[in-house]
Amino acid sequence: MTDLRTPPLNDGDLFSERVRQYAHDRPLRPVHILEAGCGWGRGLDLGDCERRVTGVDMDAPALRAHTADRTDLDEWHLGDLRTVPMPPRAYDVVHASFLIERVPHAELVLDRFVAALKPGGLLLVRLRDRNTAFGFLDRRLPRWLRDPLWRHLARRGRVELLLRPEASPGAMRSAPQAGGPREAVFPAAAASRDGADGTAEGREGRRARRRPGGERAARIGVPPPAVYEKVASRQGMRWYCVMRGLVIAEEYTSRASLDALGAGSGLVGGLCQLVASLSRGRLTAEHSEVTLVIRKPENRFARVI
Repeated sequence: MTDLRTPPLNDGDLFSERVRQYAHDRPLRPVHILEAGCGWGRGLDLGDCERRVTGVDMDAPALRAHTADRTDLDEWHLGDLRTVPMPPRAYDVVHASFLIERVPHAELVLDRFVAALKPGGLLLVRLRDRNTAFGFLDRRLPRWLRDPLWRHLARRGRVELLLRPEASPGAMRSAPQAGGPREAVFPAAAASRDGADGTAEGREGRRARRRPGGERAARIGVPPPAVYEKVASRQGMRWYCVMRGLVIAEEYTSRASLDALGAGSGLVGGLCQLVASLSRGRLTAEHSEVTLVIRKPENRFARVI
């Protein structure tokens, strides 16, 4: 069994540190990273580690625009995650942050990630737990109410608390970016980024950039709508790892989404406490995210004891 602990550092640094340790143990060769969910969020801070980063995500205008803005990707592919290119045993690390809860057929997508990992590789997962009060509200809140709320929080800088939990509200810092050329597998993303396609997303982006703080909000964006299949939970991921023979090396919970929404007080906090009470503790209000460092065994016959 794994110990449920509070991470000694923010989740982004935790993942970066584990990958740097992985690279240190395997010198003289680049680390191949699959950035799963590259259309929202940030990449890893790996310093001068030699690496090659491939991004994959679903194909949507907002996700395409964010992916096109990233300079840490050597190549990227957007589409159905059940069919996008993922060669078997090709990657040392799969980094999936805030992806599992927002994709359909999540278990099948996870199977593809595991198949794409080399033996001994790392699967780094961070997700919003469906079995929490926050997860319940996030999947039940209508989109016409959800999206304006996140845009308002982005303009105030509070979404940065979710992407970088150590940041204070309004303190925006650029994510470290790796240099080098990038292969734009989908160059049409530039049109969506500029809003030149005339879609509702493009028009909304232009309006957001004209509002105070809107440029920052447009860069961060609105979290994609969540699906929250059963595997998108702490219990679901534990079950999945046991069934697939994967080892959970570290497991943590955090309140990043709750803090970003100011859930310590006000309407959101009250709603989470109400949901937790009505569920008689089945849906907790103590955390909103789960962070997992998972290792694929070197021996395919290894099992979790």
